[in-house]
Amino acid sequence: MKRKSQDESRLPDNTAVKQQQLPAFRLQLSANEILSGFFATGVFCLGMGIILLLSAKSISEVEINYTEKCASCAKLREDATHFDKECNCSISFYLPQKMEGNVYLYYKLYGFYQNLYRYILSRSNIQLVGTDLKDVRKCAPFKTSENGLPIAPCGAIANSIFNDTIVLLYNFNSSTHIKVPMVSSETAWWTDKYVKFQNPTYQNLSSAFAGTAKPPNWPKPVYELDEEDPGNNGFINDDFIVWMRTAAFPTFKKLYRRLHRIGNFTEGLPAGSYSFIINYNFPVSRFQGQKAVVLSTLTWSGGSSLFLGLAYLVTGAVTLLASFSMMAIHLKLKERKTFFLQS
Repeated sequence: MKRKSQDESRLPDNTAVKQQQLPAFRLQLSANEILSGFFATGVFCLGMGIILLLSAKSISEVEINYTEKCASCAKLREDATHFDKECNCSISFYLPQKMEGNVYLYYKLYGFYQNLYRYILSRSNIQLVGTDLKDVRKCAPFKTSENGLPIAPCGAIANSIFNDTIVLLYNFNSSTHIKVPMVSSETAWWTDKYVKFQNPTYQNLSSAFAGTAKPPNWPKPVYELDEEDPGNNGFINDDFIVWMRTAAFPTFKKLYRRLHRIGNFTEGLPAGSYSFIINYNFPVSRFQGQKAVVLSTLTWSGGSSLFLGLAYLVTGAVTLLASFSMMAIHLKLKERKTFFLQS
């Protein structure tokens, strides 16, 4: 019996699997099936676009830009020596129609670039999950204080947190002003609140942050962000978490509060006269930005953005146009083929 050579022993077995000789599925579609697929896709996208646009039109939204209306406070905030002075401004507006159902309060910024590469990287995810408060390696230029203490939370994102305080008043009549009840909880994403952000495991939160310093632009430390709700302090503060999720575009809005539907506001916001009382802290004049407050309702498809509806509408129209063009070409070629066969 002849012994196999060394080269022959390295060859794969002569089987269908090893030799890649298994039968493969080959998708073969007829012209009619391809045209039907294009047509169905176009009709679906066109229909979804129309539904989304109609849904967006049913949303009630009020936006009030208070950049110029609070110009005196903005001028005060330009001078860093006045950081400890409070400045409030009042903005009155009229709501012509009732905002039914759940109402959401947003703050909106124009010209604030949260998408800058170095800005996005200036944070410590290890610190934000409560593992190591002294891990500030990636937080330049806000890593340590003048005394050399690690900043918590560190980084440029945390240091630039939006810190205006917004209160909504319902002017029932000329002498009666009712504070609209708002809820600050459940404004952040669930994964952010319970996975990506965690406080250090200490019974006393202030003791947990001992040996750290607050960010330079913050008036108080992170464990004192919410005086009314002790459970909403530290890294799990909803306002802080919402701000830390950076926006992709320079104009963006972030959820600030939700309407607490009790008393006069069980069914939503009634039509009438309202006022915003704003404690002005966040400066925007230095980067020529603007600030606004937005009151809005939601539908099953989300907010009032027209982008998704227009995207579906354009995709559907282009797909239908392509299907009709291919159908015309197919019929023309089919007629030519029939003519040659008959001649």
